[in-house]
Amino acid sequence: MTVPHTDPYVDAVLPPEVARVGPAHDRSPWLDPAYLTANAAQVDVVHVHSGFGHLPEDEVVCWTEALRRTGTPLVVTVHQLRAPGSTRHDAHLRALLATAEVVLTLTPGAADEIAERFGRTAIAVAHPSLVRPDPDGGAERGLVGLALGDAGTATDPAALVRAALSGAVSGGGRLRVFLGPGEHLPPDPDLAVAEGLEVVPRDPARWAQQLQELHVAVLPERCGTHSRDLEVCRDVGTRVVAPGCGWFADQWSDVVLYGDDEEHGLDPVSLTAAVGAALTRPMPRPADRAWRAEQLAAVRAVHAQVYQQVVADRVVGV
Repeated sequence: MTVPHTDPYVDAVLPPEVARVGPAHDRSPWLDPAYLTANAAQVDVVHVHSGFGHLPEDEVVCWTEALRRTGTPLVVTVHQLRAPGSTRHDAHLRALLATAEVVLTLTPGAADEIAERFGRTAIAVAHPSLVRPDPDGGAERGLVGLALGDAGTATDPAALVRAALSGAVSGGGRLRVFLGPGEHLPPDPDLAVAEGLEVVPRDPARWAQQLQELHVAVLPERCGTHSRDLEVCRDVGTRVVAPGCGWFADQWSDVVLYGDDEEHGLDPVSLTAAVGAALTRPMPRPADRAWRAEQLAAVRAVHAQVYQQVVADRVVGV
């Protein structure tokens, strides 16, 4: 059983011989201690990736106690060591990692941080490919993209857009801001008349293609640890500008970094410089498909070995 039940990353890494147990609800009923206790016999392993952020701290603790009572092995993959706008995330991780039989994460740097903060050894597994480039699509040289809705509540969105736009224009390009439903460009008089700025709807069904159209994608995840969009950009051949916090450079060494973190906030000068520097570099080639296939096979093999081991340990312990 996985939490969430379905997700592009979860779907990719799950070994083909493993069967998932539903129901496939957005908020998994398996995170309810009573539901888990009543249905524990249906599962061999519980694997938590995300989807627990809405729970109060004490409910996560109660849930981990239910895992222990029922003897249900827990595997945890830590995708994010920090969560924007959440004061509970550390407490959630502390309870989950204290209970997990095995801890996985996506980069060696994140594994080191998990050891330092939580005293747990984590296995670093690569983030596999999620998309293939559109053979009929292409990138526009000089086009920089920014999905404003990914910036999080703590970032000054107007400063983010101004800095990215300055870097794009100084590098001979332009900035495309992607907005989701209900999102708006920051009410800034300078942006209202800015040249080289365009706003387009973000299309979830075409998001990989929209990223493929860019020369440079600016990732604004201020508190993030790993980025799915970064992997999509690597798949389709779009250069990435990412915050120096988190483990984005560990995830893909070819990113260009700028300053933005919880302690110091956005450094607009460094973002402008990073975008300009990224535009001077050639657009990367899409990720080699044979290498990506080998990587995915290796990641699935690790998951299969982990599941087999924790199930075997459970049988021995009975």
